[in-house]
Amino acid sequence: MLEIDLLETQRIPKPPWLRVRLPAGEEYERVKRQVGALRLNTVCKEAMCPNLAECWGAGTATIMILGDTCTRGCRFCNVRTGNPRGEVDWLEPVRVAEAVKTLGWKYLVVTAVDRDDLADGGALIFANTVRAIHERVPGARVEILSGDYRGDLRALDIVMDAAPDVFAHNLETVRRLTSKVRDKRAAYDQSLQVLAHAKSRAPERYTKTSIMVGLGETVDEIEAAMDDARAAGVDIFTLGQYLQPTKKHLSVVEFVTPETFARYRDIGLAKGFHQVVSSPLSRSSYHAEQAFS
Repeated sequence: MLEIDLLETQRIPKPPWLRVRLPAGEEYERVKRQVGALRLNTVCKEAMCPNLAECWGAGTATIMILGDTCTRGCRFCNVRTGNPRGEVDWLEPVRVAEAVKTLGWKYLVVTAVDRDDLADGGALIFANTVRAIHERVPGARVEILSGDYRGDLRALDIVMDAAPDVFAHNLETVRRLTSKVRDKRAAYDQSLQVLAHAKSRAPERYTKTSIMVGLGETVDEIEAAMDDARAAGVDIFTLGQYLQPTKKHLSVVEFVTPETFARYRDIGLAKGFHQVVSSPLSRSSYHAEQAFS
C-alpha cells in the first residue's frame, strides 16, 4: 500500500499512527475530474487534509466556496491569505449543486474562506448554496462549516434561514491558545456566541465545533472547551491532531496518542454530546454523515 508521510515538515520523530494512503482509485479520480470540471475548490486539497484519499475514494468531499483566498491569516492554516476585493461568483451555488447531483452525494459539507471584504461575510452565497442543493437534490443533507461573520448575527441569520441540516463553526483551540493560533479578528467568546445563536435559531438541528490538539493545551483546558461548547448548545464535538503544513506555520508541541483520543471521546460523550469524533486524523468534517446514523 502506498503511503505518504504527513510529518515531512515537522522535523521530529513521527509516530506510526500518522500515515495514510496516497490518493488513488477509480472513485477518487471520478470526484477529482468532476470537481475540476465544475471549477470548484475543496478544503480537502487547500488545507492538505490527511483524509483526502479515504473521503474522495468513498465519493464524498468538503466543498470550499467563495474562492481560494482567505482574508484572515490563522497560524495553523494552509489556505492562501489575501484580499479578494469583493469578488463573488454568484453562479457557484449552482455548480456545487450540480456536483452533488452528478456524483450522487447524499451528504455534503460546504465550507468557505473567511471573506471580511464582503459586507455579509459571504452569508448570502452560503445560503444560496444550501438552497440550491436542497432544490436540485431532494433528500440530500447539507452541513455548513461557517466562519464567524465578525460576530454579525444578522449575517448568521441569513445562513440559518436557508435551513442547513448541520451548522458547524470551529473553536479551533482552547481559550488560552486562541490568540496564538487564530487570526486576531477571531475570538473564542465570539465563536461561542455564533454557535449559541445558531442553536437558538434552529434548536431541532445539530450544531458542531472542532478543536485541534497537540498545540500545548492541557486536559483541563480541553474539558473546559467541551463545557463551553455544551453551554452554547453544541451537539457534536470533534478533536484531531494538529499537523504543521509548512515550516512557516505553528510547530507541533505534542503528538497525542490514539489512546488519549479515545479517552477524550469518552469524556465528551459523558458530558452529553450527541456525537464525539476523536482520533489523530479526525478533522471537523470527518465522518460527518454519521451524526445521522
